[in-house]
Amino acid sequence: MNTATLISFSIYILGMLAIGFYFYYRTKNISDYVLGGRGLNPVVAALSAGASDMSGWLLLGLPGLMYTTGISGSWIAIGLTIGAFLNWHYIARPLRIFTEKLDDSITIPGFLANRFKDGKLRIVSAVVILVFYTLYASSGLVGGAKLFEATFNLDYQAALIVGAVVIVSYTFLGGYNAVSWTDFFQGTLMMLALLVVPIVVIHDIGSLSKTVHTIRMIDVDYLNIWTGTTIIGAISLMAWGLGYFGQPHILVRFMSINKPENVRSAKRVGMSWMIISIIGSLMVGFFGIAYVAAHNVNLEDSEKIFITLSDLLLNPWIAGFVLAAILAAIMSTIDSQLLVSSSCLTRDIYEKAIKQNATDKELVWIGRVTVFVIALIAYFISRDQNSTVLSLVAYAWAGFGAAFGPLIILSLYNKNISSTGAIVGMVTGASTVLIWKQLEGGLFDLYELLPGFVFAFIAIVVFSKIFPVKKNIKEMYENIRSTN
Repeated sequence: MNTATLISFSIYILGMLAIGFYFYYRTKNISDYVLGGRGLNPVVAALSAGASDMSGWLLLGLPGLMYTTGISGSWIAIGLTIGAFLNWHYIARPLRIFTEKLDDSITIPGFLANRFKDGKLRIVSAVVILVFYTLYASSGLVGGAKLFEATFNLDYQAALIVGAVVIVSYTFLGGYNAVSWTDFFQGTLMMLALLVVPIVVIHDIGSLSKTVHTIRMIDVDYLNIWTGTTIIGAISLMAWGLGYFGQPHILVRFMSINKPENVRSAKRVGMSWMIISIIGSLMVGFFGIAYVAAHNVNLEDSEKIFITLSDLLLNPWIAGFVLAAILAAIMSTIDSQLLVSSSCLTRDIYEKAIKQNATDKELVWIGRVTVFVIALIAYFISRDQNSTVLSLVAYAWAGFGAAFGPLIILSLYNKNISSTGAIVGMVTGASTVLIWKQLEGGLFDLYELLPGFVFAFIAIVVFSKIFPVKKNIKEMYENIRSTN
């Protein structure tokens, strides 16, 4: 690696670790560690939500998909943009209000347990979170390993260890505030990198029209949005948008905004960031087709198109920070996933079921230890060098979307949902994803999130009619909703 690139890359990593150390000394209790004391300003919350959402998928998986398929890969981006907007518009504000009113719920399992007055929901939802976040975190470690492998010419296993150590360190130290503020800087860096690289590619080839013409000459089907895509395929890709309603690491960002009235401005910032970043990501993969063909570049892994373009086209100093953007994308999601998983084990299992009189200092350290343990399990899952970022993300995204999405929506907008309906719906959604994933052919080629979401929604409504909600829970809902 060029020395300048190495230096700029290292400066970025040291900066993120410095933030972790800073908040290590400012974290006083479990609420600070898990939710930042509900004190995030809307801009930080918005960029943190976006950065923790997109992960290495934005700079590795999506450009790789576009490079492989052409513009038909944009179906997934369309679905995600619509889903993110609906999530901000309909879920963010009521969730912020409900979680504060319901015994100051600081985790999703805690919110559900308090909303339906049933401790079993706390345990069931915590288990679902731990299972799918372990898979999700492993996708980030795979992305980090690919980055260190390509950048530093390391062996995959060595790259995996280096990436895991960097990512876990500041999450272990600083908790939610460290995660959110690093996400803020990382989100900004990601967006800038995704704007710079496609512009440089166009400049290298000559013009936008020449770039598109080059792609058309390679294969005209790259310009057809239906190429290689069936109706089921398009629906599957669009269905990714449903996943937003059930992602705990995104939902907790809504819960941490300092004031409910600031949700609207956070939505504007968050959606602007997302649209700009996704367009940039699509352009990296699409224009990369032209660059690789024009320069006879040997690209063995399509998910490394962004890394390859950055390395070949940019000044070494700039390339270091652009490559750091990939690490930023990976870190900004894994840190959130590790923290949510840790908070579930600490707050919803250890404190509520094992030691109810635990001190804040004890809970914070239990949280830090569980961050390390969960990361260790994810590390062993991600040791398979043939794993792809997109496939691992898809599985975990579907699991959360189906298990929590319908329940979060109905818990905020329907007073007639019972705890039995909630539990059955959550289990139905998660089980459908796990089973559907193992089946192939025909309708089973549909992305497992969609059937899981639909079946869970139906199960919640049906079992809430069979086992009706208690009167006091319905009254509690109406009292909170009246202030929303």
